[in-house]
This record gives sequence, structure tokens and C-alpha cells, in this order.
Amino acid sequence: CSGNPGSGGWAGLIIFDDGSEVEIGGSEKNTTNNRMELTAAIKTLEKLKSFQLKENFKLRTDSKYVIEGYTNWIRNWKKNGWKTSNGKPVQNSDLWKKIDILRIHGLKMEFVKGHSGDIHNERVDAIATKYSKNKLIYRKDIHSLKSYESELQENAPINIQKL
Repeated sequence: CSGNPGSGGWAGLIIFDDGSEVEIGGSEKNTTNNRMELTAAIKTLEKLKSFQLKENFKLRTDSKYVIEGYTNWIRNWKKNGWKTSNGKPVQNSDLWKKIDILRIHGLKMEFVKGHSGDIHNERVDAIATKYSKNKLIYRKDIHSLKSYESELQENAPINIQKL
């Protein structure tokens, strides 16, 4: 987000065994980082539901908030009527409820440290950042992460699906 709360962007990247890819992204004007992380998860899960998935499908994210919520916290929140262990309402429960409905059997979540040089995570971060700033996204042949940032700014429009 540009400010928290502020203008925010979200993005996702789906990579198939055959090497084909689907990029998704979007923005909201007045939001928080957590809401954008959850929105990215929701939109990615929605998109994944339209494909036939193999066993042990993996969703990689730099959001421990999304991973912990999806794999651990959500069960207790539901049992407690969408309240935390302290009895307070769960923040962003509207989005967590959507994630719960979109749960994919066998989906594994994997943490990837943000801004650590992981090319796919950096790519998704760059897309989300551009959306948060309402800038066009550009790309040409990408051969390295270093060139990706400049490629985003200098070349032909990428085929991104805005959801």
C-alpha cells in the first residue's frame, strides 16, 4: 500500500507445469496491507478454481498473515463465531470468510521471504506496486530479475487480467 491505510495493489502469478503463466492484479483506493494480501489470496484461489489442479498444489506467498490464517487460525475463529482468542472480532473477517469458502483440498502454503531475490515474488511485488500507484504495467522478454523492473517501465503492455 501507498500509506497504510492508503491506495493499495495486489497481484498473483500462477505457473503451470508446461511453463505457461497467468498474472492477475488489481487495486483499491483506501485499503490496508493486510487487506491487499488477503485480496491477492482470494483472487488467486478464485482463478485456481477454474483450472484442474494436480495433487500437492503449492501456493507461495510472502505473507505469514495469509499462511497462518489459512492453515491455523481460521478453524478457531470459526469455532469462536469469528472472534479471536481474546474475544475480539477477527479483523478482515469478510475476506477471511471468502478465503474459507474458496479453500482448495490439498493446497499447501509455502512461505517465501519478501524482497529476498525470489524472482517470482519480486515480479508479483512489482505488479502489485504498479497497481497501487495506478501505473501501466509493461514487459518485454525478461531474462533476469534486475532487468525486470526496467522492463516493466519501458516496454510493451503485458497481458494482465484485471479481476
